[in-house]
Amino acid sequence: MGSDGIDNLSLDSIRKTLIGLEDTIIYSLIERAKLPLNSPAYDSSHFPGFHGSLMELLVKGTESVQAQGGRYRSPEEVPFFPDHLPPPLVHRPLNCSQDLPPAAASVNVSKKIWDFYVNQFLPLLAAKGDDGNYALGVASDLACLQVLSRRIHFGKYVAEVKFRSETEAYSAAIREKDKDTLMNLLTDSKVEAMVKQRIEKKAKVFGQEVTLNDTSNSNDYKVDPSLVSRLYDEWVIPLTKDVEVEYLLRRLD
Repeated sequence: MGSDGIDNLSLDSIRKTLIGLEDTIIYSLIERAKLPLNSPAYDSSHFPGFHGSLMELLVKGTESVQAQGGRYRSPEEVPFFPDHLPPPLVHRPLNCSQDLPPAAASVNVSKKIWDFYVNQFLPLLAAKGDDGNYALGVASDLACLQVLSRRIHFGKYVAEVKFRSETEAYSAAIREKDKDTLMNLLTDSKVEAMVKQRIEKKAKVFGQEVTLNDTSNSNDYKVDPSLVSRLYDEWVIPLTKDVEVEYLLRRLD
């Protein structure tokens, strides 16, 4: 995305960004799948002496440092723990994204992302076990969470471009607060099916074990490709559309 104004937004530029994020998501999942589940890191009662889980403690600390570096100045970068973050020390213009109308600032599904990742998806991704290396596991989790959050909250840009292409139809549904109509306007089932097919194929290509002979098992992957497709089908795509609808409902404010 360029830094020269929202008028340069296009579905093509957004699509390229989203396709690039697919690669980052897969590589992040591959790294996390190398480690055991390490369930004590997510148990708020396991480590006495502080409130919350070890994961929450480490993520809050990391986000605090990244906030000072200016990470959360972009509309698609949303912290999981926004309360009491320090102000950024960097104030130079951003080159990685563009401004959106004020409606974007209040759209935040990070709690839903955290919940599905920790409670539903992670137990499917990581093998059961506990090697005690909780900090490494949480760092890998945060890498997964942040790229998933960026991918999902990029729905704000998608919604803006679609709004501009069919302003009259979207405006009518927004005034009626008709979520169903907005969802129907936003949904392209063929594109969604293609995305799920592409992400599964990428997972097969990126996740193959590479050897110098022909004895490797072509079905032995570092992360299950069908699980990556399921991630998009059950969580990434639906939450992205939720972001789009919530953004549009505020678009005329």
